[in-house]
Amino acid sequence: MVSRVSILITGASGGIGRAAAIECANQGARVGVHYNANQEAAEATLAVLPGEGHRLYQCDIASPEAIERLIESADAELDGLDVLVNNAGISQRHNFKDIDYATWQDTWQRVVETNLTGPSNLCFCAGKKMIARGGGRIVNVSSRGAFRGEPLMPWYGASKAGMNAMGQSLAQALGPMGVFVYTVAPGFVETEMAAEVLASPEGDNIRNQSSIGRVAQPEEIAKTISFLALEAPEFMTGCIVDVNGASYLRS
Repeated sequence: MVSRVSILITGASGGIGRAAAIECANQGARVGVHYNANQEAAEATLAVLPGEGHRLYQCDIASPEAIERLIESADAELDGLDVLVNNAGISQRHNFKDIDYATWQDTWQRVVETNLTGPSNLCFCAGKKMIARGGGRIVNVSSRGAFRGEPLMPWYGASKAGMNAMGQSLAQALGPMGVFVYTVAPGFVETEMAAEVLASPEGDNIRNQSSIGRVAQPEEIAKTISFLALEAPEFMTGCIVDVNGASYLRS
């Protein structure tokens, strides 16, 4: 049982983030529940967390100024920030032949700002706090799409590949200062973000990509996040942990 570790989890109003908040709180951690727009869902997450001292934080992580305020608040109100979980992200699917240049540019900008630039700013601001406190951990939530490609979401695949490279680079840069960086790369997960495509005619094909014949449950990813955040050996820093039901195997 881990006690009094303070964790900020972005995108914790639902899906993987909500499951991770519950799992980490079950392990005794104090959790900062971040959301962007869905306050009601975030409050519902907060309400079911066991233990005391959890807090709710609103922030648009595409805003560098808002990120600074978020980290300052979380560090002060959670009695120091020990772990950052970069889970918040967005996706949008388009067929290349059906979109125009303006849509292409707009989608790249919005997805990369939220999925890569925002997390990088969070890593910087949280990393500075962790160094001042003598150490900490960062867990980035990536995707198998960073490796296998995303033909309907190239912006998403690129943002997650960038997150992988960022995490490995920061593991090298921050390790000497006691900050350890881990990445988890899920496949498809049964969340609101994936609900539409999983309910479509494509759904059975997606489920059958795994040797288990299904997609992951949020709790399975959450257990991996909790392990990396609270228990993983320091020497695992820089790792990318695949959790995709053998739907994509890297050599």
